[in-house]
This record gives sequence, C-alpha cells and structure tokens, in this order.
Amino acid sequence: MVDKIVFTYRFTTLPNIDELRDDCKIWLTTILAKYDPNRGSKAFSYFSVITKNWFIHQVKKNSKRARREVDYDSADAELQKSKMTSEITYLQDEIDKEFWEHLLAEIKSWESPKMYENEKKVYDAINILLDSKEEIEIFNKKAIYLYLRELTGLTTKQIVSQLNKMKKRYRHFKVDWDNGKI
Repeated sequence: MVDKIVFTYRFTTLPNIDELRDDCKIWLTTILAKYDPNRGSKAFSYFSVITKNWFIHQVKKNSKRARREVDYDSADAELQKSKMTSEITYLQDEIDKEFWEHLLAEIKSWESPKMYENEKKVYDAINILLDSKEEIEIFNKKAIYLYLRELTGLTTKQIVSQLNKMKKRYRHFKVDWDNGKI
C-alpha cells in the first residue's frame, strides 16, 4: 500500500525515499490501534489517507528545510558572482566618471570669443545643464529641450541648429575616447 501511494502521488522525488517508505510503514504500525471499524470506513481507505497525509507532511518539511538551508557551494558561487558584479559596477562607475570629466573639459575648450550670440547662449546652457546633471530629475529629450529653451530664450529650431554644430565636435571626441586617444 505504501509503495502504491508513493508512486500514485509521485512522492518519488523526495530525497531518501526508500528510508521514508520504511519510516512510514513503521509509523503505520504504531497507529493501528487508532483505526475504528465502527466509523464506517474501510481499513485500506483509512490507512491510504493516513499514508498520503504522512508523505504530504514530509514534502512540506523537506521544502521548508530547502528554503531555510543553503548549500555551501551554491552560496560560495553566489558570493563570488556578487563580488565580481560589484567590482564590474565599480569599474564601470569609474570609467563613466572619467568620461564625464574629460567631456566637460572638452566642452570647456570649445568656448571661443568668436561665438555668435545664439551659439554662446546654447553653449552656456549646455554647461549649466552638465554642471548640474545630478540635480536634474528628468533626462529625456523633450525635457532637455525645455530646459534649453528656458535657459536660452531661443526657439527649438535655433537650439537644434547650434546643437548640431556641437554634435559634430562631440562625435570627434567620442571616436577619440573609444579609440583610447583620450
């Protein structure tokens, strides 16, 4: 009967199922006296339900133990993975910080006394935005154009015209950065 319950309800996935079968048989012999034929149930039905419930209890106990306990090898692997991820994140943060420092220095070098009035306004607005990049809450294209329009008093078309000139210089900077020249 125990074997039939184990295979019917697929309790075979439990670790050390052979030992559990034996334990269940021993446990069933200890509760034989609890069966009362006067209650109207057959002995096989009664002990089948008892056996099934015993194995369900074992499954719950096993899953609770699996959630609570951690395998040392998997924990060590997870710790190493976490450590490598934090190192990569740190390195990426340092690279990003260095990139922004070099970009700001490059943009500062673009200033010249020969700039047109609109070009100077956009240049100054870009500097203001880059200097306060941590304070800006929204970094999408529409918000940036709105900020630039507020700072310069120019139309979007005038701003785009000046930004396209700056974009050409930025592309040269980015190529030099990617190639390691900076």
